[in-house]
Amino acid sequence: MLYLYAKAVHIIFVICWMVGLFYMPRLYIYHTEAKDKGKDAYAILHQQFTLMENRLWWVITTPAMYMAILSAMLMLYVNPGLLSMGWMHIKLLFVAGMVFYHFRTQRLMYKFRDQTSTLTSGRLRMWNEVATLFMFAIVFAVVLKSALNLVYGLVGLIGLAIVLMFLIKLYKNYRRRKGEKVD
Repeated sequence: MLYLYAKAVHIIFVICWMVGLFYMPRLYIYHTEAKDKGKDAYAILHQQFTLMENRLWWVITTPAMYMAILSAMLMLYVNPGLLSMGWMHIKLLFVAGMVFYHFRTQRLMYKFRDQTSTLTSGRLRMWNEVATLFMFAIVFAVVLKSALNLVYGLVGLIGLAIVLMFLIKLYKNYRRRKGEKVD
């Protein structure tokens, strides 16, 4: 029964963590594009975006990450046999990548706060999709378990990455046709 409670808590906090990882780069995109609004407007927007980013990160995203990890550790403690399964190794590898992504995104938050970020909104759109790739990889590893074929999984992730990059390019062309400034 403890395992099921831990699993429910884990799912809830993974969702909260992913929400933060999806929305934070989106805020960075808006933060970057605010520079085009003029110096006075940017000063106000910078202050607001910094506040929003800080609250999202420290009130939702980071606590959710720690709760997701703690509940996962509890599930592994209650059912240590999970660690002998190949799919779990793959999942944990992708989770480690997502934790790395989390802290790199945090470093970006500090750069935006200090106004030292040099990333364009186009690059940030690509950065935003990295969390999507991790989410797909983790969900497929968990759902498919022993049916997971590493080659097909890798090809699928590469295919998804290509599709996402293509869609980003299409959106960039759409914005350019509308007369928006695109980097």
